[in-house]
Amino acid sequence: MNYKEIKSSDINIKLSAFNGEYHAIIEGTNPMLDTETQYANIRNALASLQNQLPENATLVFKRYFVSDAFNQASLLPKAEYSVVSIVQQPPLNNTKGALWAYFVEDTTIKNNGENAVIAERTHYSHFFNTQLHSRHKNEFTQTEDIFKKYTSELTRHHLTLKDHCIRTWIYVQGVDTHYADMVEARKLYFCEQGLTEQTHYIASTGIEAKYIYPETLVLMDSYAVSGIAPGQITFLKGSSHLNPTHEYGVTFERATAVDYGDRRHIFVSGTASIDNKGEIVHPLHIGKQVERTLENIEVLLHEGGAEISDIAQLIVYLRDTADYNVVSSYLAEQLPDTPKVIVCAPVCRPGWLVEMECIAIKAVENSSYEVF
Repeated sequence: MNYKEIKSSDINIKLSAFNGEYHAIIEGTNPMLDTETQYANIRNALASLQNQLPENATLVFKRYFVSDAFNQASLLPKAEYSVVSIVQQPPLNNTKGALWAYFVEDTTIKNNGENAVIAERTHYSHFFNTQLHSRHKNEFTQTEDIFKKYTSELTRHHLTLKDHCIRTWIYVQGVDTHYADMVEARKLYFCEQGLTEQTHYIASTGIEAKYIYPETLVLMDSYAVSGIAPGQITFLKGSSHLNPTHEYGVTFERATAVDYGDRRHIFVSGTASIDNKGEIVHPLHIGKQVERTLENIEVLLHEGGAEISDIAQLIVYLRDTADYNVVSSYLAEQLPDTPKVIVCAPVCRPGWLVEMECIAIKAVENSSYEVF
């Protein structure tokens, strides 16, 4: 993985690059600027970055982490080709917003409906759906409706939730109150779709966030791939440090690896300070929880043949804003070059003070599969 940092007035960009793939985290650095100026700076930084990348690098996906989704969404116009995700998870450097942007070379982008695109490459097509939500009255029926709509969309392209969906991000407004019913609805729907503890689940993060519509209790982004065979997907367990999620009633994979002829993508789900019995490690101690969380991630990466140095981007969620300086200082020391953002977002279990997720890319050679 190659890393680069680009600093300019009031903006900082951290970029990872791996053989035609680029992940960038763009953050403002001056919280004293007004809201419109802060978002204009992010847009200008994104445009400047794109001009510095190869001409054939296409912007595929953007996720904005914002401090006030309802009032700031109008400042984030949907791009003509890339797909946009907006989640209210305030950046903890006290600025209004931050951006994760994903670019891929030699890719054709096709619009696939509202908040959905297909990134077509020579051998595989990559489906990004964002902002999936429902107007139903509670979190259970919203979750059920979201998955039914998403499965219907996959079916339209001859794909299935079980065989082609690689990653979901599920955002729950009021996670301490509404998470359990979301989990139950997902579990029942997964069972209908053949996703059980005897088969497999999907890499996922279930975390606190709000959307632009106050009545939205559940919001989902997703990523699926067509053209892959079952043997290309591996589910990573980290059994020395982590237990199977179904043991405490939830249904997601700790991490999912997807092999191509020239690389391996590893999607690490939201990971916290947990042991292989499902217990919280180091209650009330943010410093030790951060250490254990990163250790758990490292175990999952090692199982997939990767290292911490292969991380392309990292998202860090904190329950307590007062913990920001401790966490930021630790990660600046341990992962100084890795593109990362730290946001305010309580985890699904109140005793977890921090959660992290990441995407890693590892070079492999496997003639059984087509290249990415």
